[in-house]
Parts: sequence; C-alpha cells; structure tokens
Amino acid sequence: MPTEKVNEATRREWRKLGFFYDRDDKTKEWLIRGSRAGLLEFSRILLEYSRNPHRQQLSEHDHLGPYMYLKIGTWSARIIDDHWIAGTSDDLAVLSTLITERISKAKEGDMVRLRQAYAPASPYELRLEVCGDEFDPAVADKACW
Repeated sequence: MPTEKVNEATRREWRKLGFFYDRDDKTKEWLIRGSRAGLLEFSRILLEYSRNPHRQQLSEHDHLGPYMYLKIGTWSARIIDDHWIAGTSDDLAVLSTLITERISKAKEGDMVRLRQAYAPASPYELRLEVCGDEFDPAVADKACW
C-alpha cells in the first residue's frame, strides 16, 4: 500500500496533467475524463507531440500521467489499442482537431467516442467524458485516496 506521501504526489501529478485516464481491457476502451479545459489539454498534448521533430520516427512515444501507462506514439497507421494511441504526426494532429471540435460542442455529462472518426479498425474505443469545470482528476483515481 502506498504511503500518504506517495498518494499526495500521485494526486499532484493528476492535477498537473489536467485530466484522468484509465484503460478497461474488458470493454476495450480508453477513458479520458476531465473538464472541458482538461480535455482540451489532452488535445494540446497530442498537437504538441505531432509537431515535435524528435517524435517522427516509428515507435517514438511519450508516457502520460502519474502511472505512465497511457502512451501517445508515432506509427505508420492510426491505432487505438491496449498499448497506445498512435498514428503519423499528421494523424495525431487530426485527432487533436477532432477532440477540440467535439469538446467545444459537448455539454457536461456528454461522452464523446472517437474510434469511428479516428481509427475505425482499431480494437479499442477512445472515450472522452466531459465533466464540470470543478472536476478534480485526482479524485477519479480511487487508488490514491
């Protein structure tokens, strides 16, 4: 069991990230949960990754969040699976734009699914959950309380 010091560090990392994520292998989906600002931060991270010249080679990737198991990566095709959310730099820029467009129209409580629009042949769904402005991503992580 983690110490309170470790749990507090984990909560700080969630808050710095701005959104919560989890992967459900039974339902085969990635959940990204956050306020509109937090979900737009996820979009910004994707766009920043797509513009990074050091991330052009296949298999390049970044790990996100306190547990580091959400990976954004460079691949030859669009993919959402248990390993990562990946594509070419252009693909990831498209995903960033899709997220920004969908979140700008979404209301609190909406679920935005992106597999069909981004990578329809992928085994996993990418689901964004729009929460209120007061959403604290650390509270969503039951393991750090």
